[in-house]
Amino acid sequence: MNWTFSQMRSKLFPVFIGFCFIILWFRLFQLQVVKGNEITRLASENRIKIIKVPALRGVIYDRNAKVLVRNRPEGRDYLYDDVLAHVSGYIGEVSPEELKDFSYQPGDIVGKMGVEKQYDKFLRGKDGGILVETDVEGKVSREIKKIVAKEGQSLTLTIDIDLQKKVSTILNGRKGAVVVSDPRTGEILSLVSSPSFDPNLFTMTSSWEKLAKLFSDSDQPMFNRAISGLYPPGSVFKIVTAVAGLEEGKISKSTLIEDTGEIVIEHSGQRYAYANWYFTQYGKKEEQVDILKAIQRSNDIYFYKVGEWLGISQLADWAHYFGLGQKLGIDLPSESGGLVPTPEWKKEKKTESWYLGDTYITAIGQGNLQLTPLQVNQLAAIIAGGGNSCPPHLLKEGQFSCQSLKSDPKNIELVKEGMKRACEEKGTAPQFADLKVKVGCKTGTAEIGDPQKKTHAWFTVFAPWENPEIVITVLLEKAGEGSQVAGPVAKEILQWWFAKKSI
Repeated sequence: MNWTFSQMRSKLFPVFIGFCFIILWFRLFQLQVVKGNEITRLASENRIKIIKVPALRGVIYDRNAKVLVRNRPEGRDYLYDDVLAHVSGYIGEVSPEELKDFSYQPGDIVGKMGVEKQYDKFLRGKDGGILVETDVEGKVSREIKKIVAKEGQSLTLTIDIDLQKKVSTILNGRKGAVVVSDPRTGEILSLVSSPSFDPNLFTMTSSWEKLAKLFSDSDQPMFNRAISGLYPPGSVFKIVTAVAGLEEGKISKSTLIEDTGEIVIEHSGQRYAYANWYFTQYGKKEEQVDILKAIQRSNDIYFYKVGEWLGISQLADWAHYFGLGQKLGIDLPSESGGLVPTPEWKKEKKTESWYLGDTYITAIGQGNLQLTPLQVNQLAAIIAGGGNSCPPHLLKEGQFSCQSLKSDPKNIELVKEGMKRACEEKGTAPQFADLKVKVGCKTGTAEIGDPQKKTHAWFTVFAPWENPEIVITVLLEKAGEGSQVAGPVAKEILQWWFAKKSI
């Protein structure tokens, strides 16, 4: 049967129309049913947007209401640059690791170090936002709703910024740390780690090259030596040995030990000599020594014997009792706990047995003993406070309570008296004898096995001796003897402090 063209068109046209309707129906079904919700959401997002309004961070003040850290239009403003860097810290964009904390969102600016990190959730506040409607070109056509950002909480620190500046100036970039505290409360008046850095670099978009140099600097200016640095304390640890010997009844005020210049012992078929520093440097001995003279002259022979009579277990227990070898809990991130070595530790870490010589060197603060400047400051503060231990802290408004170590007050007073004599004419720090204010102190010169025989210099002091209100601890890395190098730093700080009080 031959169909004409018009007949074929009339037959196929309905089929074509039907096919088009099927395709159209299928597409409508896909858009409305299968992808309906997604398309509605996309359309809404194109039309409705939320503009984030970041909250201002809280302002940070010192103990005298002086502004330390504030806000500015292009970012955070650290008014004292490198003077306060290890206390204030800095801010930056939240990292993938930090996003695991569900209180953060991508793009948030958070504290990265110091108080900025420790108290970030207080300082951050709560972001606000503006809900707006936009046209097809993305331009805002109207404001629907506004949520006002809530400014972060301001904080007042225990730091005295004038003292902080003075300490920083005295250190002048030398490697080390200074911690100044009030033994009556545990308040940190100054905490300086040197060398330091400028936290403002982290808020400036043009400082990438400087930041790269900062992170690659071999002097580690971003490392907080005051709370994270671990060092053998040297003779400042003799404070622990003295208290432990008195408390355990191994010695008393009247106990005399002869200064023989050195003690020789045998171990594994070899002879080892443990000398007093006075004998090593000057070839002299100090005859009969009691506890007061031992502290005054930092006599190694006396403390070797006390350590021997105590034994390492009792000595380590008393070190822990003073909070050494563990974190003190200061309100700053990255605090180190330190190390008080024991026979168990040596067996595990070095696969070696403990022997008497280990006890000797631990008793005078050498060997594997590792403490932070903050811990040494706390040790001196406990003596200054008559046996009371106040947790070190930086937040002025915080709730911090002191606790008594329940040691015999007479023993603490005896050690305190010995520290007073250490800063008199016949002591290891005679340069303090001319101060108008009576002080108690302890010197420390810590050997570190340096090929050039360089030593860490320590000095810790409290004043006034009768009713201490300030404790200063100075550490200078590889700088020499504690009395000669660290002592003058502490003395200058003390002179400035009491001169300021008299104004």
